[in-house]
Amino acid sequence: MPLPVFRAGKAAVAFILVTAMLDIVAMGIIIPVLPHLIEQFSGSSARAGLINGVFVALWALMQFLVSPVVGSLSDRYGRRPVILMSTAGLAVDYLLMAVAPNLWWLAAGRIISGITTASFTTVYAYMADITAPENRARGYGLIGAAFSAGFVAGPLLGGVLGEWSPRAPFWAAAAMSALAFCYGLFVLPESLPAERRMAFAWSRANPLGALRLLRSHRELSGLATVNFLLYFAHHVFSAVFVLYAAARYGWGPWQVGLLLALVGALDMVVQGTLTAPMVQRYGDRRTLVVGLGFGVVGMVLMGLAPTGWLFVAAIFPNALWGLAMPTLQSLMTQRVSESEQGQLQGANNSVASIAGVISPVFFGAVYSASVGPQARIPFIGTALLIAAGVLGAAALLALMADRSARRQA
Repeated sequence: MPLPVFRAGKAAVAFILVTAMLDIVAMGIIIPVLPHLIEQFSGSSARAGLINGVFVALWALMQFLVSPVVGSLSDRYGRRPVILMSTAGLAVDYLLMAVAPNLWWLAAGRIISGITTASFTTVYAYMADITAPENRARGYGLIGAAFSAGFVAGPLLGGVLGEWSPRAPFWAAAAMSALAFCYGLFVLPESLPAERRMAFAWSRANPLGALRLLRSHRELSGLATVNFLLYFAHHVFSAVFVLYAAARYGWGPWQVGLLLALVGALDMVVQGTLTAPMVQRYGDRRTLVVGLGFGVVGMVLMGLAPTGWLFVAAIFPNALWGLAMPTLQSLMTQRVSESEQGQLQGANNSVASIAGVISPVFFGAVYSASVGPQARIPFIGTALLIAAGVLGAAALLALMADRSARRQA
């Protein structure tokens, strides 16, 4: 598709998309193997589900604490140095997990990863810097497509390497993060001019101070709630999917990596090619509702799928969930000033991180109670069905916000 009209030209867009994709490839490589490594240390799938949920929550807690600081720092010093520090930190983190001798080392790795990946807020702020407001849904769709491309290559590579050694994907992830750092160091330009920067203040950089921005506009508060519910539902995958797929369908790292690559490819198509025409025809709000609705359908079908092939088929309607995130981001950026884009993305990431602290522990506990001979919950797909209900609440809230906005117009 042709790139939308960007303020800084196509080169800056290409630079930030490549940087984002390299980071996501590094993250995606470890997805097929990290839960199995946790299972090796913990001794059972049920315990591994709970511990993996706690690890994801630790990651999200660091995101909650650090994201507003990172967003405000990028508003003060520019986007480029923050992105460079993040990629360098990720390289060190993956090296730590590659040699981890026990669960405590892995926990430390997840904490460091949560701190360094908080700069993903800066990627969205970077795109806001170089796009006009009316084109941001398209720009965020391209970021989503770049992330999805990373999730195509990352899990697929991780699945292949994981069949050879559970440690190999971590070494590869460290190399990919180092490559992203070098690319950013020599290629990535700065997007925020000095005259548009904002002084750093702890009143805005602390998590609670950043969240105050989301209460500055009634519709912004409602959209932030939708954002929370969306991420709460999405974390069912990071908490239990790998273990669930192994327990219910007998899939190993290779099959999981291949499936995640398919998910990434579909998401790349949806966000990279469907978002712009959908927004042009129906607008941001209605496209958001449509995306969330398809997500509900897909989650229900995945939770009920008795075979692996039916689970794979359910991924196709679920992929249209990808319409929701770029349109939600676009609506929110239109409610704040240009100098507050980094703060907004930090606040958004804090909201997502709150969901990420609560959701993985919750879904990990649900999965742990639904698997094994002593299962207290009789159906193994319960976690996915609960996530569908949460996503349905987000769709209903977005629909109510859309009707309210049309009445006001």
